[in-house]
Amino acid sequence: MPFISGLEKVTSPALLFDADAIERNLERMLEIVAGNASILRPHIKTHKCAEILALQLARGIRSTKCATLAEAELSARAGIPDVLISYPLIGPNIALFSELITAYPETTFSTVTDSVNGIEALAEVPFQFPLKVLLDLDVGMHRTGVLPGDAAFELVELIRSKPNLCFNGLHAYDGHIHTADPNARRADFDAAINRLDQFLGRLDLEGIDVPLVVSGGTPTFAFHAERALSSPPGTWQCSPGTPLLWDAGYGEHYPDLPFEPAAFLLARVISHPGENLACLDLGHKAVAAENPLGNRIRFPDSGFLNVLSQSEEHLVVETSAESRPAIGEAVLGIPYHVCPSVALYDEAHLIRNGNASGERWRITARKRSLTP
Repeated sequence: MPFISGLEKVTSPALLFDADAIERNLERMLEIVAGNASILRPHIKTHKCAEILALQLARGIRSTKCATLAEAELSARAGIPDVLISYPLIGPNIALFSELITAYPETTFSTVTDSVNGIEALAEVPFQFPLKVLLDLDVGMHRTGVLPGDAAFELVELIRSKPNLCFNGLHAYDGHIHTADPNARRADFDAAINRLDQFLGRLDLEGIDVPLVVSGGTPTFAFHAERALSSPPGTWQCSPGTPLLWDAGYGEHYPDLPFEPAAFLLARVISHPGENLACLDLGHKAVAAENPLGNRIRFPDSGFLNVLSQSEEHLVVETSAESRPAIGEAVLGIPYHVCPSVALYDEAHLIRNGNASGERWRITARKRSLTP
């Protein structure tokens, strides 16, 4: 955990971004793709931040992947030329998506679909230009997507039959792969990519061009990068999200990946509720609480023994007598799952060269919609 000075003026709880660590993580991402920025389509669900998008653009990363309309609009506002919403759009969200496309003509938008209903709903919208649509394949996660096979082929044909839709390729997210051992993770990746390859082979036999494949998340990022680097230019992109900020969960589970924490949470001791106990101002509303109590935040330099309880605004920890921090003392933690933790904050306080700089970056796309 880096020492950070100047925190005495930062109210807690607070989200901190280490700008220098973000820059280093960006460089590591580029190293994994051999410097070829066109291979990268980072998912912005982790940071949701315009300033980080500007850093990506400065390194030639011109594509993003998004889960929400707000993330897509933020990308367009930041000048990203190529934005993919990798989430099936349904209901009124399709009309909002159409409005977004009209509002930002300098950005090319695309989306995914995995059903007849989804395709028909998109086809009803009079887009100014044919909308680029990727078929979402289920390669093992069983969350969204259609299994490669006859049903998937029929959906490709249906997309191709719609005058205002353009079949732009395949999306394959292997978020089910959590294997810690790199060799076992490679084997799991091979199984997932084999499903994709078989379907690509079928489309090729049928004479159907697949302009683009967008694949993978963070644990398998390096494997997908190898595949992208061996594919024709512009036909394969990787879409990791977590590497830019990293977190304790990935750091512990994937020590082979070369990224470092760049997002921290600042808390303070507000009470000593008992012997060897300390209560911090870091409740459910300040750090993602979807994991078990012991896997919500790490305090590497605190000397805390256990997290005992958490409620909306409180976190009680056990300490040793000699390491219990004083009331009012600041404590830094690394979120176990950074993506939903960042989304709890309106802004991040910026750290540069180990100092709180006074700058703040808005977490703009934590909203569901940016345009009223």
